[in-house]
Amino acid sequence: MKTADYIHKIEIDSLWSGRRHIVWELRPDVNILSGVNGVGKSTILNRVVKHLLERRDTERRLGGVSITFSPEDADSVRFDVVRSFDRAVVSSELLSKIADLKLQTELDLQLYMLQRRYLDYQVNLSNRMIALLTSGVADAQQQVQDMMGEKSHFQDIVDMLFQETGKTIDRNSNEIRFSQYDETIEPYQLSSGEKQMLIILLTVLVQNREPYVLFMDEPEVSLHFEWQKQLVSLIRDLNPRVQLILTTHSPAVVMDGWQDCITDVEDIVVDA
Repeated sequence: MKTADYIHKIEIDSLWSGRRHIVWELRPDVNILSGVNGVGKSTILNRVVKHLLERRDTERRLGGVSITFSPEDADSVRFDVVRSFDRAVVSSELLSKIADLKLQTELDLQLYMLQRRYLDYQVNLSNRMIALLTSGVADAQQQVQDMMGEKSHFQDIVDMLFQETGKTIDRNSNEIRFSQYDETIEPYQLSSGEKQMLIILLTVLVQNREPYVLFMDEPEVSLHFEWQKQLVSLIRDLNPRVQLILTTHSPAVVMDGWQDCITDVEDIVVDA
């Protein structure tokens, strides 16, 4: 299978009562879907994600959804989904299998899963650096320094965002932990907004700066105004090769120079 760099176009048949269709040509960098409540923003994202999860290489139109990749002969795309709502999951079957009573909400569960991916990321990073150092490549040392800099840059961003509350990321731990006034803070002890931002940045980091698509449904929920303004730029800074596809109600999300990336739902609707 050939992996795409990004999604070029999304088409959805009969989104509303069989009368109207969606045709959305996407930018390779940032795509922000706007519109009033109930117009179908989340539905569009959910249909696309469901299609990608169920997709097979011989099925170009699954469940009324068609996706054109770039390059066009690609069969799949790497992607992640970040959801914002911090509902309790204490009674969920999945949570009952995890022997960790610190997990109380969906954001906690996302952080738990990302901790595992963060460990895998670090192992992969070490393996890549060893392979480079033994490859005989002329600039291997510089490339290794650049790789190490990716993780340090993520840590610098987190420290910058959390500095007002005195939290700093523990750079000696293989898992994500924080220090706050000489006390160790687990990520599950963070506020909802802090958890949300950490989840987004970790999700971007563990992709190793590879091309992939990040879907986010109202990621600004729980984030204060300044973090909303910085959100898209921070993501693109961590991985300039990510394609963002997100919904939002907040004008702050586009205030850092992303106004040209907005698409209103009504602009991509085609009457049957």
